[in-house]
Amino acid sequence: MLRPKIPTMPTPTGLVTRPAVVERTTVSPNVETPLAAPSTPTPPRPTGQLTPGTALALVGGGTAVVLVLGAVLVSLLLAVAITGASVAVCAVVLRSLLASEAKRR
Repeated sequence: MLRPKIPTMPTPTGLVTRPAVVERTTVSPNVETPLAAPSTPTPPRPTGQLTPGTALALVGGGTAVVLVLGAVLVSLLLAVAITGASVAVCAVVLRSLLASEAKRR
């Protein structure tokens, strides 16, 4: 049967090393494994305190973001409305010109 070739990893020196061979180990049921030593608990992460100045900065920043996004969205809506109105006016003028042209004949 065909066996795939395992690629080798190049080293900084340019020499190619073969991957390490991993051998299967068997666990005998009669051997007791030692219990792991209890690990020391990790210290809690320092929490940032919310001072009045920080809270005011967060509220001010959030308000600024909402106002900027609102202004952008309103201006986009206004641009679409103006474009639609101008297209409607052009359509009415063209219709009027074409109707008057047809009456003259």
